[in-house]
Amino acid sequence: MAKDTPPRWDRRMQQRLARGEAAALGELYDRFASLVHMLAHRVLDDEAAADQVTREVFGYIWENPNAYDPKQGSMRSWVAKVTNSRAVQRLRRTEAAALADGGEGTTEELEQKVRRAAVAARADYIVTSMPAPLRAALELAYFQRRDYRQTAADLGVTEDEARRRLRLGLQLLSTANTRPLEGSSPPGYGRSL
Repeated sequence: MAKDTPPRWDRRMQQRLARGEAAALGELYDRFASLVHMLAHRVLDDEAAADQVTREVFGYIWENPNAYDPKQGSMRSWVAKVTNSRAVQRLRRTEAAALADGGEGTTEELEQKVRRAAVAARADYIVTSMPAPLRAALELAYFQRRDYRQTAADLGVTEDEARRRLRLGLQLLSTANTRPLEGSSPPGYGRSL
């Protein structure tokens, strides 16, 4: 699956894209289009806008393959970062235009809406990309309302291991709200996701 993609694949993909291999873009699209669309939709809450952002992200990648540096992080993280940045920029433009056309609200409310959408998208990305054992523990604890003892029994691990998984999962998830708002700077990547 794409989230388990090895760094070697990332380097080869970047090199293939830099050589202009259309098949590489198709392979990249097959791996990451659902992630890109999900993140864009989470920010924009609009199917057509998410489709447009998906096209923009893959267009950007095709035109700027050297913007990705495998030494800075995974291809998946970079693609997600580019997506988040594009989607937030689009949301900010759309909302600012609606406000300028006499829509209700203030600039502060617009920024709060953009921030909430960006945080939600980062949280979704974090949950979908965290290791399966952490995600499974969080899903049991929060969606099925299991305590750590029940989670341990359901997963077949010790109670200490269940607590560790829950703590690590929550620590990862808590970073969604501690990041500065993206979207006003050029797309980047790295450890931020």
